[in-house]
Amino acid sequence: MIKARQRGSVIVVTLWTIILLTILITVIAGQIRLSSRAALYHQEELDDWAAVISAINQGEMELMLERMPRPPESLDDLDEINRNPLFKFNGQLLELNYPAREGIAVRIYDHAGKINLREISRPRMRALLEKLLGEDADTEIDELIAAWGDWVDLNNNAGINGAEEEYYESLDNPFIPRNGKLETVEEILHIRGFDEVFADIDLDAAFTLYTDEELINLNLATFEAMQLLPGLDDELIGEILAFRQNNEFRGNGDIAQIVPAENMAELRPWLNSRRTSNFYTILAYKKQVSEEYPFDDGELMEVDVSSTAFAEIVSVSSATSRPTILKVNPYQNIPIRPVIRIDEEFPE
Repeated sequence: MIKARQRGSVIVVTLWTIILLTILITVIAGQIRLSSRAALYHQEELDDWAAVISAINQGEMELMLERMPRPPESLDDLDEINRNPLFKFNGQLLELNYPAREGIAVRIYDHAGKINLREISRPRMRALLEKLLGEDADTEIDELIAAWGDWVDLNNNAGINGAEEEYYESLDNPFIPRNGKLETVEEILHIRGFDEVFADIDLDAAFTLYTDEELINLNLATFEAMQLLPGLDDELIGEILAFRQNNEFRGNGDIAQIVPAENMAELRPWLNSRRTSNFYTILAYKKQVSEEYPFDDGELMEVDVSSTAFAEIVSVSSATSRPTILKVNPYQNIPIRPVIRIDEEFPE
């Protein structure tokens, strides 16, 4: 009887040992699988990161290549001769001469398509504010313009309805005003009242500090910049984007075919349809594609829904020198990329 009990105890202990070992092996196997999966994901992220950085470099090369003389065989293509190849740097999805890895998107924005906050005059700033706030908000606009003027002037004397050091040092988080031209586009949010007016605007997409004049080229303009321009609404912007898919604006006459005369009177002082700049934002990112119904008739299309990208702002001096990097942002918001249906009215 005692031996039977002992054998029973040994069997129970053995069974418990087997169960515990099984649990231990299962836990270890689970941890190994988790570690392997984490290592795989980490490797995929590293591969994607390397592909994005490579695409940025390929974007730099694209900017240099477009400044080189055209090869003789391309001179037989009248479309190539008549169209400015630099106008493709308007944020459209690019097919590079040195292709990026499949699934990696590259977009390049010429800063001639953005509003210059360092060169903008008070009348033009007033026009932007009237577009955002309405012409009836004269008192508020006057105060904003006065605050703007005090921020960018070179002295610390507050103008009528303006704001200088005394005002900014009285804030909960005090600071000293610039008293000079802006150093970043985000700086505009520090000026009294502008944080509310520009709260919902993608500043990097709409504005620049790097060009040397006020005028903007609609062949290159971002959606966000055009939304701020007097005389344009979203419907007209859509028509402009559709036109420039296969055409280019060579002057105000081409723009007037789309923009009504009354709107054109407001818009004309802002335009230079031939200018380009030497300053660009290069965006590279892994595309995230979603199937959506972007048109009223229910047409299904693949839409790029990516929200952030690795970005470089560069200055290009020649076809033989690598662009100079001015700013890097690994998580920059991607400007609006509306899905545009090509209108038959604007044939290729």
